[in-house]
Amino acid sequence: MGPQAPKRALGAIVMMRRSILAGLLASPALAQTPERALRLIIAFPPGGSTDILGRLIAPRMGEVLGAVVTPENRSGASGAVGAGFVAQAAPDGGTVLLDSGGQSVLPFLMRGLGFDYVRDLTPVTLLATLPLILITGAEYGVADLPALLARLRAAPDQARYGSVGVGSRTHLAAASLLRRAGITGEHIPYRGGADQMAGLLRGDVPFGFTSLALAAPLIREGRARAIGLSAPTRSTAFPALPTISEQGFAGFQMGDWLGLLAPAATPAPVIARLAAAAKDSVAQPALAPRLEALGLTPAAEGPEAFARFLAAERAEMRELIAAEGIGLE
Repeated sequence: MGPQAPKRALGAIVMMRRSILAGLLASPALAQTPERALRLIIAFPPGGSTDILGRLIAPRMGEVLGAVVTPENRSGASGAVGAGFVAQAAPDGGTVLLDSGGQSVLPFLMRGLGFDYVRDLTPVTLLATLPLILITGAEYGVADLPALLARLRAAPDQARYGSVGVGSRTHLAAASLLRRAGITGEHIPYRGGADQMAGLLRGDVPFGFTSLALAAPLIREGRARAIGLSAPTRSTAFPALPTISEQGFAGFQMGDWLGLLAPAATPAPVIARLAAAAKDSVAQPALAPRLEALGLTPAAEGPEAFARFLAAERAEMRELIAAEGIGLE
């Protein structure tokens, strides 16, 4: 064996190791594992329930996935900016979207989104639901939903309701309820929940839907009255408050939700792993009081259940928006 033989053998070993490593990195098994750095794109600004939930679950998701999960706010256009960013991301499990129920509405209100929620994003899991509560000003003088509707029928000029904006869940919930009750109402949009509540307390609008988090202090202070809950079951925060379904509108539930989605074509094993990590994260016992304070109810059921949920909701929103002639200016 000549003096160059050991060098040639060593070089061959190095090349073989490099070839094996390259093959492993390109293998489907590793391609189905989320990257060590996972970007959690939050489609809304800091401080809201979507942002807070994302930052609450990120550390535990990282532990389960063996990844560094970094929350990143990309807000704008009612969530469409963040959704569009994730729709164009690589389908490798390295980027996921935390979004809300607005995405079931935007395609029917906005043109030129530049992407398609159904075609370009795939459901990972629903994380939590956010029921809405129907309230009136304390001085309006009604105690339940039948009394409110009777009052509105007797005085149609009072059938005004506030919301946090055109096409919002607070808008659609009231429009849907009045439609089912056979009452024509006037929609008064506000710039946000605080402005909506201020308008209700001033008497500008006699009623409206809002979140439990916003309504609870007003109810407890006696400044507003709870009329009904838009949810399938009663709330632990107000166990004596009947749902709207219990008051003559079977099946009525119009609330918001928060969920995870990934770029289309993300491999099914990656989706499953992300969904399992998210479910584990939102179910942490230590989070229960934080979620309750936000009015959120954990509801992680995986990609198949989330896909069915989204399909049914989009169909419902399309029909309601068309029937009411709702559109953005």
